[in-house]
Amino acid sequence: MIANQKICVVLPAYNAAQTLEMTFREIPADVIDDIILVDDASTDDTLRLAKSLGVFAVAHDRNKGYGGNQKTCYRLALERGADIIIMLHPDYQYTPKLLVPMASMLCCGLFDVVLGSRVLGTGALAGGMPLYKYIANRALTFIQNILLGYKLSEYHTGYRAFTRAVLEALPLERNSNDFVFDNQMLSQIIYLGFRVGEISCPAKYFSKASSINFSRSITYGLGVLKTSITFRLARSGFDRGTIFEGLGHRMGFDARDPP
Repeated sequence: MIANQKICVVLPAYNAAQTLEMTFREIPADVIDDIILVDDASTDDTLRLAKSLGVFAVAHDRNKGYGGNQKTCYRLALERGADIIIMLHPDYQYTPKLLVPMASMLCCGLFDVVLGSRVLGTGALAGGMPLYKYIANRALTFIQNILLGYKLSEYHTGYRAFTRAVLEALPLERNSNDFVFDNQMLSQIIYLGFRVGEISCPAKYFSKASSINFSRSITYGLGVLKTSITFRLARSGFDRGTIFEGLGHRMGFDARDPP
């Protein structure tokens, strides 16, 4: 715990048996109170390995996608009493050594969400991010900063920490079960006026780390643009039938207040 806050790490997993133990061994057990792994119908030994490591693990009976996996992760974390929830990919792409700093940024009450940014500093290209992904990341982030009226170094990191109040306020079931879930979720967070902080995060790109291919990257990019345009329209009063419908705005709220 930090400041009497129960800290939970969620691991959305799919065929992560080769990297799970490396990830798990670096999670600071003296600070992290709970670890949850959701296996999205893997075809390898991810579930068995997780249980052998003492991780609370459940498996989907069919593949529900990256976004669908996260929905289960967050539901379980809230059910198990988490105050701070940090999503960490079990493919060892993001370092678990930043779990404590990220949790601390939330526990101090200054932020409601913390992102591990690969772009702050030199982490992305130095860690092996393909050049086309880096260029796409920068272009999409530039567009989103304009359309969302915010300023982040990147919107596309998979290393994210949330307070309980954030997850309870978001209509996550409205969002996609695919990779664009991350972007939809972050856009809803900004729409609601939650405070988002960033921390520089080195990332590793290697053969065992998961990564979407070029065609799925294109699909993701189009989904990001759609989300950003929908955000701008919703802010102009055209929110009916969108993922932002009825959310309103909460700028100036106290993160400790109930949603």
